[in-house]
Amino acid sequence: MKFTKKSHSCIRLEKDGRTLVIDPGGFSEPDATDGAEAVLVTHEHPDHFDEGRLRAGMTANPEAHIWTLASVAGQIAAAFPGRVHTVGHGDTFTAAGFDIQVHGELHAVIHPDIPRVTNVGYLVDGGAVFHPGDALTVPDVPVETLMLPVHAPWSKISEVIDYVREVRPSRAYDIHDAYLSDPARPVYDRQIEALGRAEHLRLASGRTARL
Repeated sequence: MKFTKKSHSCIRLEKDGRTLVIDPGGFSEPDATDGAEAVLVTHEHPDHFDEGRLRAGMTANPEAHIWTLASVAGQIAAAFPGRVHTVGHGDTFTAAGFDIQVHGELHAVIHPDIPRVTNVGYLVDGGAVFHPGDALTVPDVPVETLMLPVHAPWSKISEVIDYVREVRPSRAYDIHDAYLSDPARPVYDRQIEALGRAEHLRLASGRTARL
């Protein structure tokens, strides 16, 4: 499986000539969904779901389909009949040749006064990859590669480290990193590498790795 990191929380996965994209939001590159057969969206926040870009991508590729939760599907499904699929915790499906399991229900708490929106994570190919969106959801199966929300308004580094420990992946790649400045990255790297008990990795946007 080929993994390409796009800006912030967006990733591209490619296998057998087919492409799956997760969370092409407002911080992602405009071409993030180019050529993708399937797009998964974890929740409605604009850094994960950019309606205009997603509509443009769906129009450009009539074969593309979207899988997402109801709050996102309701904003876009009418424009693409039969191509937007609503999912929730416990669902399983196949998208672009990848087997997907849905885990989680709610976004992490930002502040007690801010209502929590729904959020789902996507477990790919039986645990080869897990993208949790904006929640520290722990799947009930082993995870090889965790897409790790490394920095967010709703988290602190101790929670990030404890999340890696609880999931116990073989490796963790940083995502949700647009808010993290370059000078601060080594601080996060040192702490997560020292305490997370998993291989900790990060890729610049546009760089690829084999999983």
